[in-house]
Amino acid sequence: MITKFIKRILRRDPMDRHTQANQTSAPKRVSKKIHRIDPHLLSKNAVKVTDTLQQAGYEAFIVGGAVRDLALGIGPKDFDVATNATPDQVQKLFRKARLIGRRFQIVHVTFFGKGAPEIIEVSTFRALLDNAGDHVAENGRILRDNVWGSQHEDAARRDFSINAMYYDPSTETVLDYHGGMADMQKKTLRMIGDPAKRYREDPIRMLRAIRFAAKTGFTLDPATSAPIAKLGSLIHDVPAARLFDEILKLLMSGYSWAAIQGLRDAGLHHGLLPLLDHILDTKPDSKGANDFVRLALANTDQRIQSGKSVSAGFLFATLLWPDLLKNWQGNIANGMSNIPALHDAMDDTIATQSSGMTIQRRFESDMREIWSMQPRFEKRVGRYPFRLIESPRFRAGYDFMLLRCATGEQAPALGEWWTSFIAADPAGQEALMASAKTELGNNQSHSPAKKRRRRKPKTVSPVEDMPG
Repeated sequence: MITKFIKRILRRDPMDRHTQANQTSAPKRVSKKIHRIDPHLLSKNAVKVTDTLQQAGYEAFIVGGAVRDLALGIGPKDFDVATNATPDQVQKLFRKARLIGRRFQIVHVTFFGKGAPEIIEVSTFRALLDNAGDHVAENGRILRDNVWGSQHEDAARRDFSINAMYYDPSTETVLDYHGGMADMQKKTLRMIGDPAKRYREDPIRMLRAIRFAAKTGFTLDPATSAPIAKLGSLIHDVPAARLFDEILKLLMSGYSWAAIQGLRDAGLHHGLLPLLDHILDTKPDSKGANDFVRLALANTDQRIQSGKSVSAGFLFATLLWPDLLKNWQGNIANGMSNIPALHDAMDDTIATQSSGMTIQRRFESDMREIWSMQPRFEKRVGRYPFRLIESPRFRAGYDFMLLRCATGEQAPALGEWWTSFIAADPAGQEALMASAKTELGNNQSHSPAKKRRRRKPKTVSPVEDMPG
C-alpha cells in the first residue's frame, strides 16, 4: 500500500507538486452579490475557452483587466484567460490556436464569426522569479518568463491589485488575492509588492500605471507613484517594438489627453515623442501646436469612446505635425520650393522621432501620405479635386485638413468647400470648382501686380524675313 502511494506521488506532474507547495495564501472569494458582474458583458468565446479547459481537468479563469472592467460595469475590449495548463496542453485543445512569444510564451485562440475575428489570449500561471537565476538580469529586469507556478504565485506576479482578480464564469465567483475589490471601492491604483522592484522587473509598468489611472480615474497609491521619478530612465532600455505598443495603447485608450498629462506629471514624457517634450513643457494657455494636438487627441478619445475605429498612422501624423510644419516653413524660408521643402521636412521629422520611440514603418507610410495631401487640398480646379478624392487615404487626409481648419492654421472656408464638394453631384461639383476659380482670380487681381520683364525684340535677319 505504501509502495502504491509512493508511485502515485512520483507519477504526479512536477508542476502540480510545485503548485501545491506554493499554495500558501488563500484568496478572498467574492460572490456575485458583491461583485455584480453582468454575464451579458462576457465574451462567449472567452467563456468557451474556460469551459473547454475546465472540462479537460484544468483550472481556468478570466483574468486581469477584463475582470476589472467587468466589475466597473464596462464591457471589456479584450479577454485574457489564465490556467494551470501549459501552453502545449492549451494548444492541443483548440483547433485555431498558436503559440506566440519567447520571453513570455502564451497561446492565442482565434474565433471567427460574422464580424472581425476575436482572439482570446491564454497564459499559464507564472511562478515567482526571486531565485530564477538567469531569468532575471542584474538590474532586476525579467529576461525570460516561462517558469510555471501556482495561481497564488501568478497573482503575486501581476502588476496592480485591481488586475490580480480571477473570474470563474461557471460559478460566477471572483478570486481576489490582493484586495483588488477594496482598492476599486477606494478608487486607488496600488502596485503589488515592492513598487521599485516591480518597475525594475518591467519598466513598462510605469507607463501602465499612468494609462490605468487615466482610464479609470483612480489615484496612484503614494508608494506606487514615488519611485517613478527616480526610475523613469529605465523605460529607454525597453525594446523599441514593445515600447511602441505600450505608447500606442496609451494614446488609443480613449483617455489619451489625461494620460499624456499623467506622463508629464510623472516626468515620463521626455524622449518618447519629441512633440510631447514641446507640448507638455509649454504653458497650458499657449496657442498653436498645443491647440492642434489637444483637438486631435480629443477627437481620437471621442471616437474610441463611441466605439469607432481610429488609425494609428493618422494619430501619429497629428502628433508630429507641429514639428513637421516648423521644419517645412524653415525649409521654405531657406529658399526651397514648396513640395521639396515638405518632403525634406518629413524626412527630418521622422529621423528626429526615431531617436526616441521608433514608429513602425507601416504607420510611417500612412503618415507620409496624409502629410503629402495637404498642399493638394488648395488645388480646387481642373482634374485636381477628382484625382485627390481617388487617393486611398483621402478620408484620412481630409479629416487631417479639417483639424488644421479648426485650429485656424487653414481658412475654415477651405474645409467647408471640400465638405460640400464631397457631398455634391457632378453639376454641383462643377459649380464649386467655378467658384474656386473665381475666388482664385479675385485673389490674384487684388494682389500687387508683378512687374514683367520686357523682352528684347527678336532680331530677324533679312534672309529670314523674305517670303518664299
